Amino acid sequence: MKRSVQIAEQAGYCFGVRRALDMVKEHLTGHDKRVYSLGPIIHNPQVVEEFRKRGLTPVESLASVSEGVLVIRSHGVEKELLEEAHRKGLEVVDATCPFVKNAQRLARQLSEDGYQVLIVGEEAHPEVKGILSYCGENTLVVSSVEHLEGKAISPKAGILAQTTQSQERFIKIVHAVLLVAYECRVFNTICNATLARQTAAVELAGAVDVMFVIGGRNSANTARLAELCRAGGTTTYHIETADEIMPEMVSGKQRIGITAGASTPSTHIEAVQKRLEQIDG
Repeated sequence: MKRSVQIAEQAGYCFGVRRALDMVKEHLTGHDKRVYSLGPIIHNPQVVEEFRKRGLTPVESLASVSEGVLVIRSHGVEKELLEEAHRKGLEVVDATCPFVKNAQRLARQLSEDGYQVLIVGEEAHPEVKGILSYCGENTLVVSSVEHLEGKAISPKAGILAQTTQSQERFIKIVHAVLLVAYECRVFNTICNATLARQTAAVELAGAVDVMFVIGGRNSANTARLAELCRAGGTTTYHIETADEIMPEMVSGKQRIGITAGASTPSTHIEAVQKRLEQIDG
């Protein structure tokens, strides 16, 4: 029996990532200045390396950058770093995803209105670090209901999310905060594309024998896709490239599903599909 390989209806580059890369391409081809990105422009090592070869230099700080073009990555950066770039006279190209920008704006608004801000997300993630920089000192970052235990919640709380969080996790944390806060404002800042991608991945995972989730291992949204696929009991592999696929991964499997994170180009998805179709049944 021949294997079937199916790709999720929503997979690969999202609007914010595609927009950021288009902005980088424009400045690499139309300017003579050196072009830098503060951190990787997106969370995909292969794409970052491709753009490095084309002239985009990722840097971890602005200490070594005195002139040229600075591209703000799709995840955004801390407010203070943006201010520093302007003080240094750098040409700033802000490729922050508009959905992330919205979360930053809402965080600042809540703080100015006297709310304790709770961010549902991962504290070490660049996007969350950026959102935090617009908040007051008593802000909390929580990734689960358990992380709320022992935390002081203000009677006046405002909640928003890292844009790539799962809807289920966000709802659980909101419910827990509602039980202890007197007044609570909730902004569901999860990106619509993230939700659609997660829903499509879960649906496909439920209909196949094995799932392949393509994307950088440093990509939070890709890791979340793999987590959701595994949660339903489907054997799931998180890979970056087709080269990682071994025949034993699909041994005895007839129905194979593929999805990909928001920083995964279509060429990577096509390569994985081709590799899977080439493996003998």
